[in-house]
Amino acid sequence: MFAYMKQKPGFYRQVTGLAAPIVLQNLITSALGMADTFMVGMLGVVPMAALTLANIPLFAVQMFIFGVQSGASVLFSQYWGKQDMEAIGRVLGVALWVVLLVSSLFAAVLLICPVAFLSLFGNEPEVIRLAARYGSIAGLSYVCNAFTMMYVAAYRSMERPQLGLYILVTSMAVNTFLNWVFIFGNLGVRPMGVRGAAVATLTARLLEVAIVAVHMARSRFFRVELRLLFRPGAEMARRFLRYGGLVVCNETMWGVGTSIFPTIMGHMAGSTDILAAYTIAGNVEKIVMVISFGLSSTAAIVIGREIGAGRSDRVLDVGKALNALAAVGGLVLGAVLLLFVWTAAPAWVYPLFELSPGAASVASMMMVVMALGMPLKDFNTVNIVGVLRGGGDVRAATLIDIGPLWLAAIPYAALCGLVLKTSVFWVYLAFPLEQAVKSFAGVWRLRSGRWVRDLTRA
Repeated sequence: MFAYMKQKPGFYRQVTGLAAPIVLQNLITSALGMADTFMVGMLGVVPMAALTLANIPLFAVQMFIFGVQSGASVLFSQYWGKQDMEAIGRVLGVALWVVLLVSSLFAAVLLICPVAFLSLFGNEPEVIRLAARYGSIAGLSYVCNAFTMMYVAAYRSMERPQLGLYILVTSMAVNTFLNWVFIFGNLGVRPMGVRGAAVATLTARLLEVAIVAVHMARSRFFRVELRLLFRPGAEMARRFLRYGGLVVCNETMWGVGTSIFPTIMGHMAGSTDILAAYTIAGNVEKIVMVISFGLSSTAAIVIGREIGAGRSDRVLDVGKALNALAAVGGLVLGAVLLLFVWTAAPAWVYPLFELSPGAASVASMMMVVMALGMPLKDFNTVNIVGVLRGGGDVRAATLIDIGPLWLAAIPYAALCGLVLKTSVFWVYLAFPLEQAVKSFAGVWRLRSGRWVRDLTRA
């Protein structure tokens, strides 16, 4: 029954070698993101709710960047299997054009009319005012981050994930230190509050760009030719649009859809406490999801490489094995999360953030629901983002990923939160509903075997 778990010698060692730097990178990034939330949370519930509100549109931009990164990675991995370095340079050029144009547009909107724009996502004037002070600066940081993430994606797909780890760990350490300086006014700097968090983030992102620029100039492994970046070619642009465009659509629609949930919560009674709780739960979720994200990236790299190299016959069993690892990892992490909710969270975490009793209760509820659904969510993440997408089946992966979100979870949450005026518990059940629907469609597609496609062929 589980014969697919027996892979060729060295397979699991290779998976660990690829996944470990990605998992560590995501873990450190998420942990330091939690530190950001903690520092802002020390200013009170209102600033923390403002941070959540500002991050609603910024999260959509982040997911767009991730979508382009994921779409490019599908092509990067398969071209890496063919050892076609020029094609990898052209894919990088197309990806950079796309992300820099879109992220710059969002940054301009947040810079020119932040209050009017952020008023679309909340109804508390004080929260919106603070969110605008953060968003007007933080939007610029995503332009820098877009540049960095495309370069990191290319190296990760060429089985060099350590570069991203080094760059982002350095950036996040600087970001956290500058948060301490600018938010609270240490080392002789005037306290800047929420705006200080945005300044720290932008400074750290500029540092990332500087590191990448130096690495581009000095790297001998992958010579980046400027002519390929500025003029990647119409053929590669069409290929990226055909395959990568679906992934970009997938992640953007997923990001926009996911942003609707805090928007619904932001229009419910007691929205300040709910958004504060959602911020805590969201940061915890990022930490416990690092293994599935690492495995999904590894799955996309390994499967894409095998298809590009002409070894498509073995990828079905590889996909099944990685999905099984994800489900087991989700089961273990779900149990750890339940233990955290029942012990450490009420004793240490909630007092640190000065959460009200109502906000603490909502945060605990959200994390319990999250823990119970963790095995299913981890399986879906690796299956859709890693296996199906890495195998080139981007159309089916897109439909499976965003269909349940937009057709089931969002209508259900809107009905409960805005029409029936239920408690936030019933609204939050939209998340496990989405995962349940995804799992049925994902397993059916995986078992069909029709997801293995070589995207590099003319």
